[in-house]
Amino acid sequence: MTVFDKYTDEKTLSKIVDYDSVSHMWQSVVKEYATNVAVVDKKEYTFSEIEDEVARFRALLSEKGAKKGDRVGIFAPNGIEFVKSYLAVTTLGMVAVLLPPHLDEMTVFGCSLKFSLSFLIYDETTSDRIGILQSKNPKVTCIIDTETSENKKDLVLMDKSSPSTVLFTGGTTGKSKGALLSNGAIMRGTKNGCYGFKTVFEEKYFLVLPLTHVFGLVRNLLTSLYTGSSIYICKNNKEMFREIAVFKPTMMVMVPALCEMALNLSKQFGKNMLGSDLKYVIAGASQVSPYLITEYKKLGITLLPGYGLTESANLVSGNPEAEYKPSSVGFIYPGMDCKIVDGELWLKGVNMMDGYVGDEEENKIAYSEDGYFKTGDLVRIDEENFMYIVGRKKEVIVLPSGENISPQELESKFYALDAVSDCMVYENNGLLAVQILPRASVLKTNGIENVEEYFKKELQKINESLPSFARINRLVIRQTDFVRSKSMKIVRDQNDEN
Repeated sequence: MTVFDKYTDEKTLSKIVDYDSVSHMWQSVVKEYATNVAVVDKKEYTFSEIEDEVARFRALLSEKGAKKGDRVGIFAPNGIEFVKSYLAVTTLGMVAVLLPPHLDEMTVFGCSLKFSLSFLIYDETTSDRIGILQSKNPKVTCIIDTETSENKKDLVLMDKSSPSTVLFTGGTTGKSKGALLSNGAIMRGTKNGCYGFKTVFEEKYFLVLPLTHVFGLVRNLLTSLYTGSSIYICKNNKEMFREIAVFKPTMMVMVPALCEMALNLSKQFGKNMLGSDLKYVIAGASQVSPYLITEYKKLGITLLPGYGLTESANLVSGNPEAEYKPSSVGFIYPGMDCKIVDGELWLKGVNMMDGYVGDEEENKIAYSEDGYFKTGDLVRIDEENFMYIVGRKKEVIVLPSGENISPQELESKFYALDAVSDCMVYENNGLLAVQILPRASVLKTNGIENVEEYFKKELQKINESLPSFARINRLVIRQTDFVRSKSMKIVRDQNDEN
C-alpha cells in the first residue's frame, strides 16, 4: 500500500508494475499495445511500427560495431527519429548520452571526449555542428538518424543496475554535468509518473518539452509509452495551440510559464486553448502558483504540481491533492528514502543516479558519507506528510547582519497573490528587494489601475508578517518577462532594469 493508492482504482493499480529496464518495458508494451498509436509526428506510428524501425536501427548499430555498454550520443531535436534512436540504443544495452540540440560544435566535440562516446547519432538539423568532432575525434562513428538496415536485431534484456542514460544537469553547484541513470532508475521514475490519477493508461499526451531534459524524457515520453498511450510531438511551439485543437490531448506535461501562457490565451479568446478533452496538466521544474491550480479547475482541468531532479530520474514527489494543499509539491513517491538535514532534503533510492560522469570532485560534494544525495533544496514536511520547497541552499542570501534568508520562502508569499505572475527576491546593496511580474488579467478583472500602489500595500502586509531582518525594502514592477533559462526557470542574476 502507498499513499497514492486511494487516488485510483484497483485495475489501474494492478497495471503499475516494476520493469527492470527500458528493454523489459518496451518488450511488454509492444506486445500489449501493438496496434495502439504510440507516436504522432506528421503521421501516426503504432507500437509495432516503431519496434520495426527500432529493430532495424539496432541492427544498423550492431553492423557498425556497437556493443553492450558503449556510450552513444544522441544529438537531435524532438521527433520520431529521436524516439527511435533512444529506444534502439537503450534496448541494445548501450548508454544513451542525450545532447541538447542547441549545443555548438566545440561543445559537441568536448562531450565526445568527456563522455567517451563510441558513436554519435545526429540529425540533419544538427549536421552542421559535428565537423570538429569528426576531424579531431575520428574514433567516434557518426550515424545520421534516418539511416537504417535491411536486417532486424532483437532487443537485449538488461538488469536494473546496468547504465541506461546520461542527461545534462546543473546539479547542486550550477556547473553543467552529465548525470548517469541506470535502467532501474529510469524505470522507477517512469513508474512514479503513473501515481495519483484516476486514469493513466491509454491516454493522449502532447509533447512540448525537450526530450533531452529529464522532465520531457521520463514524465512525458517514457510514461506515455509505459502506459500504452499516444504522444503527439509538437515541432514548433508557435503551432502548439493549433495542433492541440486537432490532436485533443488528455494529458499535458508543462512548466509553469507555459501553463501561464495557455491560461492567458484561454481568457483572451474565451475558450480553452488546451482543448476540450484535457483532464490533467502535470507541472514542474519551477514553483507553481496556487492561482494556476484554481484557474485551471475553472476550465475543468486538474493541474498537479510535483518536484523532481535530473539526478532522481525526475520524479521525487507529486501532489494529487493540489486544491487542498496548492503550495505543496505533494507526497514523496514510494521506494524513496529521504531525510532532512539542516533543512536540506537528502535522498536515496533506486531512482537516484549512479553519479556524475567524469566528475569525481562533484560526486564528493554531492553525496553524504552514508550515501545520501544532497539535493541542495530546502524543504519542510507538514503533519500530513505534504512536502514544500522553501528554497535552494546555494541561493540563500546572507545579509550584512549575518541573517540567512531563503529567497524562495519569501517569494512564496507573493505567489499567494493572484495578481503575481512571477517574482524574484534578491539582495540590493545589503537590503532585500523584490521584482514582480504582474498578472495583467487579474489586475484588469479587479479594476486595479494604480499597479504600483496596489503592490506597495500588499508588500506592506507581507512585511508585517515577517521578522524585521527579513522585510523587503525595494519593490520593482517589471514591464517585461524575466530572462529565463532554456527550461523556463528565472535566471537569478538580473538587475533592476527591465
